[in-house]
Amino acid sequence: MAEEHSVSQEQAGNDPEVIVRQVAAANDAIRAAIIRGGHPVHQGRVLCTRGVAEEGLDFVTRAQIAVAAFAEFTEDNDPYGDHTFGAVTIAGKVVWWKIDIFDADYAYGAEDPLDDAQTRRVLTRLFPSEY
Repeated sequence: MAEEHSVSQEQAGNDPEVIVRQVAAANDAIRAAIIRGGHPVHQGRVLCTRGVAEEGLDFVTRAQIAVAAFAEFTEDNDPYGDHTFGAVTIAGKVVWWKIDIFDADYAYGAEDPLDDAQTRRVLTRLFPSEY
């Protein structure tokens, strides 16, 4: 499972491999937290598109659980190794999920995606046709 707290880019020594592993760990932590009611360190939001929401509460709940448990990362679906995208199938329908990383105001991309105090993650569940 993901680490509970990541280091900043500065602490990681700007080593790209360390940074990618830490970003992936933070993204995994936020995904896992969506079924536990939040994460004590990583802040963010979990959204779904209108299309996913219209499938009903049972569908949305099943998608949320599947996204939280997703661990099938490959070179094809995670070419950067940062765990920001995946796909699950619920009731025969493919649901994509993606994580966008913002600054604390949700206005711009985060300067340092490993700075928990200044970074917010937004996980969105959507159908491929809604992208």
